[in-house]
Amino acid sequence: MSEIKVNNIQGLDGTHGPVMSGTVEMNSTGAMSLPRGDTSYRGGRGRAVFTGGYRDTPTAKKIDYITIPTLGNAIEFGSLTNSIWGTGVSSSTRGIFAGSVYSSLGTHIEYFTISATGSSFDFGDLSGNRRGPGGCSNQTRAVIMGGFNPSQVDIMEYVTISTKGDVTDFGNLEIESGDGGSFASPTRGIFYSARVPSATAFVNIIEYITIASTGNAKEFGDQLSSKNNEGTGCSSSVRGIKAQGNNSDLGSGSAARENVIEYITIASTGDAIDFGDLTSKRYDGGAASTEIRGVFYGGNDGPGNTNIIDYVTIATLGNAADFGDAVAVGSRQDGLSDSHGGLG
Repeated sequence: MSEIKVNNIQGLDGTHGPVMSGTVEMNSTGAMSLPRGDTSYRGGRGRAVFTGGYRDTPTAKKIDYITIPTLGNAIEFGSLTNSIWGTGVSSSTRGIFAGSVYSSLGTHIEYFTISATGSSFDFGDLSGNRRGPGGCSNQTRAVIMGGFNPSQVDIMEYVTISTKGDVTDFGNLEIESGDGGSFASPTRGIFYSARVPSATAFVNIIEYITIASTGNAKEFGDQLSSKNNEGTGCSSSVRGIKAQGNNSDLGSGSAARENVIEYITIASTGDAIDFGDLTSKRYDGGAASTEIRGVFYGGNDGPGNTNIIDYVTIATLGNAADFGDAVAVGSRQDGLSDSHGGLG
């Protein structure tokens, strides 16, 4: 019988051990320790990073992080180079925030290593000034979708996450829109449309793309609410969930905040279905997820910006529960994680 002596076995990508089929036997003269804890956190993954908001507020450039499989308050991660009203996309190792500041439009794309802490670095540029876009990603590619310039646009652009550089054209959304919500499976990206260019009307269309290809988005179905703006979304590789929102009549100067959580099955098409409720009504927060848990971070609950963090179990319908408190309390926040649904 052959004898193999090793200290460590890894797969070709260096992230995990090999998968063995059939019966595997092991004899050892020493101790053997099996992995412990939630499988969504093994290997150090399970971290979510959130922006602190926009404009020249004390938290505008701040970045917080949490460990999604646990509960507790956020911890300061570092800071962005620019305050960004944009979108968060990521691989399992690199996080990217893309968009512009509110008061002085820009084309910013910034990146950082999710497992580390510290400040972000310049990645490249969008094709033009754009704030409030959506975004989705798999392990390789990130797509930036829609936004304002200053009116809503139907532009979609993509980057290769591991390689710094400017965006490349992907295609167009069906609706010129921004301020919706977005998420992905490893193959398909989803965008929730929100406002049309008049800025006085909503649309409730859900659109989808195939991330690995290029081309225009196609209609997926309808959102639950016919009027919903400034929501956020996250997903497992199977199910996408969208929460928060402002369902007021645009241009009225008021905001009717929402606590509704809705979901879709990403691989199919069809209208969204009710999932449950957040712990409070709010809009303009961020979201991130593992395959198991979705987290909704901050937002504006009426009196002002809130530090509430809620969570849900993505595969199980029901109301959200309290996760902890945010550090950076701002508006127009967004989030990303190293283990979201687009990474499988």
